[in-house]
Amino acid sequence: MEFSVQQIAALLNGTIEGDPKARVSMLAKIQEAGPGQIAFLSNPKYEPFLYTSGATAVIINKNLEVKKKVNATLIRVDDAYIAFTVLLEQYAAQIKKIKSGIEQPSYIGEGSTAGEGVYRGAFSYIGNNVKIGKEVKIFPNVFIGDNCTIGDHTIVYAGVKIYGGNRIGSHCELHAGAVIGSDGFGFAPQPDGSYKPIPQLGNVILEDHVTIGANTVVDCATMLGDHTVIGTGTRLDNLVQVAHNVQIGKHTVIAAQAGISGSSKIGDQCMIGGQAGIGGHVTVANHTAIGGQAGITKNVSKEGTRLFGTPAYGLTDYHRSYAIFKMLPDLYHRLQKIEEELKD
Repeated sequence: MEFSVQQIAALLNGTIEGDPKARVSMLAKIQEAGPGQIAFLSNPKYEPFLYTSGATAVIINKNLEVKKKVNATLIRVDDAYIAFTVLLEQYAAQIKKIKSGIEQPSYIGEGSTAGEGVYRGAFSYIGNNVKIGKEVKIFPNVFIGDNCTIGDHTIVYAGVKIYGGNRIGSHCELHAGAVIGSDGFGFAPQPDGSYKPIPQLGNVILEDHVTIGANTVVDCATMLGDHTVIGTGTRLDNLVQVAHNVQIGKHTVIAAQAGISGSSKIGDQCMIGGQAGIGGHVTVANHTAIGGQAGITKNVSKEGTRLFGTPAYGLTDYHRSYAIFKMLPDLYHRLQKIEEELKD
């Protein structure tokens, strides 16, 4: 795919300095870009590459004062980083549109419907009474169980498994190996010491613009009519575990290997670091930031709280405590010396 600088500037609401007819077909880092490629500059430490770059075009901030001659055509925008992100999104969307049609062998069950522009990859399986919106991309080896709903423009990558009865919103992305709607971890202890599985009868609802990372698992709710819910705009990294009946708010981000235990509620616009663990039946307020490997064992009621450590506590207190912790060997030796002096 090839575009003119003029087309790109129009997309980004930018102004051009140089040749508007110059054409680019690839995106690249400014320090590596060559002819036919477009790069961006937002970090001042990379400015020297602006004057040596072989890129055909470079996106820069409007207020950047150019100090030397630049060979590339410049596109000035309010925020070069955001503009380049928009460009990446558009480029990715164009690539995804390439996939279309129905590859064989693939299967779709009775009563199931699919909107215009749907792509179904080879060996994909769609059960009975499934409703699929328009421009949905279903890659090879995907399983979609009976009675599921998938909204418009959603992408389901290779090997994703969606159990029956689940609802996926529009503009979602489910990456390879993700599992939606598997049984929650519910077992009843028996007198003989064994554990009897508790049937898991609820479902999962992914609202619009949700991203599910590769090999991430979202369990279904326990009771029929109950839901595990992932809110609009929330992004889950790879290898995240979301247990039954969990409720995650809007625009929350959760990094890899984090785990959310059953029936916990996570607010809107929270940030949860990698390998963090949240206990069962815990409520976390909006705008909470939880550091990597932190363990949350009780409710977080104050919005905007920043937590670290296991059990997690306030970030400022954690840094103070850790500063003392590092000094413990020295403090111990000093204490021994004082005790010896007192004895003498």
